[in-house]
Amino acid sequence: MTDLTRYQDPKTIQRVLHTARTIAVVGLSGNELRASHFVGYYLKRHGYRVIPVNPREPEILGEQSYPTLRDIPVPVDVVNVFRAPDALPAIAEDTVSIGAGTLWCQFGVINEAAAHLAEDSGTTVIMDLCLKIEHARYLGRMHWLGFNTHRITSIRTGLQ
Repeated sequence: MTDLTRYQDPKTIQRVLHTARTIAVVGLSGNELRASHFVGYYLKRHGYRVIPVNPREPEILGEQSYPTLRDIPVPVDVVNVFRAPDALPAIAEDTVSIGAGTLWCQFGVINEAAAHLAEDSGTTVIMDLCLKIEHARYLGRMHWLGFNTHRITSIRTGLQ
C-alpha cells in the first residue's frame, strides 16, 4: 500500500493553486457528463487557462485540443491527469519534457514510479486528489460545507 500523504501536502497544494495560471487537462472529455469536463469548466470559470489534451477531439470548452502534451505551443504550469494509472509514466515523461511545474493526478490515478520520475526531475507531484475540490476547499466556498481548510477563518476578540 502506498502512503499517499507525501503527495497531498496542504501547503504544496495551496502554493500550486495560487501560482498556476495555465492547466493542461490530459483526458479532458467533450462529454458534459464526464468529471473531466466539469473540472475543466470549473477551472476555466475560475480564471485558469485550460488546455485540453485529447487526440479524439479538435476542440473542448471552446479551446483547441492537442493530441499530446508535447504538442502544446505555450508554457504549462500544471498537468492535470484524467487517465488510467498505467498511462501515467509516459505522461510524467511528457510533463517533465515540457517543463510543467506540477503533475496533478486525479482520484484513483496512482502510479508511484511515475511520481518518482517526475519528482526526480524537480516536478511537484500531487496524487489521488481532485484539483477542483482542492481549489474549492482553499480558494472557493467549500469551507461552508464543513470541510477542514486547515485555516482559522474567525478569531474571537476579547474575553467573554
